[in-house]
Amino acid sequence: MPSYLQIENISKSYGPKVLFQHIDFNINEGDKVALIAPNGTGKTSLLRILAGKDASDSGGKVLFLKDIRIAFLEQEYDYDPEKSIFRQIMDASSQWTAQLDTDHLWQYELRVTQLLTQFGLTDSDKPMKDLSGGEVKRVALTQMLASEADFYIMDEPTNHLDIDAIEFLEARLKHQRCTLFMVTHDRYFLDRVCNTVMELDRGNVYIYRGDYMNFLEKRQERIDNYNAETEKVRNLYRRELEWMHASPCARTGKAKYRKQAFWDIKERADDTYIQKKVDLSETQAKSTYLGNKVINCRDISFWWEDRCYLSHFTYNFQRYERVGIVGRNASGKTTFLNLLTGGYRPEWGGTFEGVIDRGESLRIGYYHQSGMTFKPGQTVLETVSDLHLLNRFLFPHDMLQNPVERLSGGERRRLYLLTILMKQPNFLILDEPTNDLDIVTLEILEEYLLEFKGSLLIVSHDRHFLDRLVDHLFVFCGDGVVKDFVGNYTEYRTFIKDYEAQKVEEKPVSQAVKTKLPEKKKLSWKEQQELKALEAQLPQLEAEKADLEAKLAGGALSMEELQQASARYGALQEELDAAEMRWLELTDI
Repeated sequence: MPSYLQIENISKSYGPKVLFQHIDFNINEGDKVALIAPNGTGKTSLLRILAGKDASDSGGKVLFLKDIRIAFLEQEYDYDPEKSIFRQIMDASSQWTAQLDTDHLWQYELRVTQLLTQFGLTDSDKPMKDLSGGEVKRVALTQMLASEADFYIMDEPTNHLDIDAIEFLEARLKHQRCTLFMVTHDRYFLDRVCNTVMELDRGNVYIYRGDYMNFLEKRQERIDNYNAETEKVRNLYRRELEWMHASPCARTGKAKYRKQAFWDIKERADDTYIQKKVDLSETQAKSTYLGNKVINCRDISFWWEDRCYLSHFTYNFQRYERVGIVGRNASGKTTFLNLLTGGYRPEWGGTFEGVIDRGESLRIGYYHQSGMTFKPGQTVLETVSDLHLLNRFLFPHDMLQNPVERLSGGERRRLYLLTILMKQPNFLILDEPTNDLDIVTLEILEEYLLEFKGSLLIVSHDRHFLDRLVDHLFVFCGDGVVKDFVGNYTEYRTFIKDYEAQKVEEKPVSQAVKTKLPEKKKLSWKEQQELKALEAQLPQLEAEKADLEAKLAGGALSMEELQQASARYGALQEELDAAEMRWLELTDI
């Protein structure tokens, strides 16, 4: 395989902090590389240097194979809020389109339209200013994928995406013949897309061929070997120290050389590899008691203008239960959290009905998706004054006077999490807590939450995170409908896919799926007829969806046919989602 990228002698520092120094590595055609490192150690800086957005401090070389096309997906997409989706993409893609003839430009526009449709953005005339964060991310991804570049550089591609969009992107990158280098915290996405893990550790680069579990095993072997070598050097150091004490006045050239070697050995002997980890044990011990009454919701509904985000929702939260929330972007998940926590005010607009009754012992810790608020110039120490806890959360003394705005995205998230846990909540509500956190911190957070002595409510697109932590899901289906599914996210997806596959084959639902269904009550005659109709309709809708996807990907449609197919695809997806959720609702009875 030809080498697509060669890195030689690049370095980056910010003030006295060295991120990486004189590093070298190589990426070949077909490599799909995930870069892993703790927050604040230079992942984004390295990507920006590769993309030509920043420069190495030490000069060095960034050598791409001649004539290959490179596309860079940054964490924050720069766009004009007044432009339409389609115009934003075309104007931002001028580096690809400026040299295209009419026929190739039409093909590019066709790819853009197809990708927008597959990402669920069927109205390409919609202004960018009206999009949610997840929709903006899908626009950025459409622009990148439509380029059909040879080399993709991606910084947290799954941030702000709903799970449907993540799974589409995952399948696309997995099967596409491309080379990519990306930073991601999504462990399922990493394992299913990448064939190589690159670790940036203590300013050096280490390469591991294989999946994430292989990386963990090989990394531990590397650390163990390093520490074993340190023991050998320490033994040598003790012998040399005895020689130094016995020969303080030696003046021969050999003795001078040995003295210099002694100081080199001493430096190496002092360097034991100790992996620093966030320590959440102290905050765990201080969580407060939660009584039997947590939050009781009775027939609550919420509309904003003519859109329903919640319809007649009734549920009593229990002590120590762990609920995950999933659903498409803009389906009402964050609105629901704001209602539960009292963050909604009638004077803001919208229509609220129903009763939310909170227990007297309830102490909510709400981790907002938008992150923490701070004043310009506010330091880490001014945000959290407890030096002991700061140290446990990996904020050493030399970082305490750093302004919060100078921290990396992950470091700000970690500091925000600390401010919440310090309040000793007994009901944690986490809205997209995995965004910007490095994988090591995520695993520590997971271990903490598994032992948390209270209730959990988690909105997340991180399937691994949900699978480890929740025992049932609220599925936000749109139009205010919320369904409760007993099980984690993988079990939910397996349940839906198994049902659809078995209906196509006209086989009964497997016993494994049946065990997921609650004990049935009797359906009315009308509901029985509706269920039969849905069981006949779902395979037809799936077949039509597969046929449309094949046509959209085939490139044989005229522009008019493409527009019609795109519009039908978006309507069909909504129809299919509604039918699946109604089927779930009827089987719950």
